[in-house]
Amino acid sequence: MNDSAPVRADRFDTKIAVLLREDLETWQRLNVTAFLVSGLGREVPEVIGEPYEDADGVPYLPMFRQPVLVFEGTKETLTASHARVLSRALPRAVFTSDLFATGNDRDNRAAVRAVRTAELDLVGLAVHGPRNAVDKALKGARMHP
Repeated sequence: MNDSAPVRADRFDTKIAVLLREDLETWQRLNVTAFLVSGLGREVPEVIGEPYEDADGVPYLPMFRQPVLVFEGTKETLTASHARVLSRALPRAVFTSDLFATGNDRDNRAAVRAVRTAELDLVGLAVHGPRNAVDKALKGARMHP
């Protein structure tokens, strides 16, 4: 394949997807998405591409090598998708409503740790895995407008 040719999202064997609860405010959607995808690069390093550099030689951080697809759904869709992601053991990150009230990483982790899996009030979920497995896990979700 020619390195200069564009690569379409459907050409990847894997998928990075974020599922957001449909009732979030715009600022919450953006914040939750940013937080959720930040965990994937550490746990799934192959999703990170090479560093960037502009024509003047100024370096920039590497980013995902493939698109991040953003979906939305009801609270029930999010809960069902979370259960399917867990059953498939896909790499995942969660954002619960409790995290809107915390202000740091330590308190975020404590807020999630304090709630049993089935009782998490999920507002966002990020997942990476084989395309087919991610599609099945997010069944019922729709592309974010």
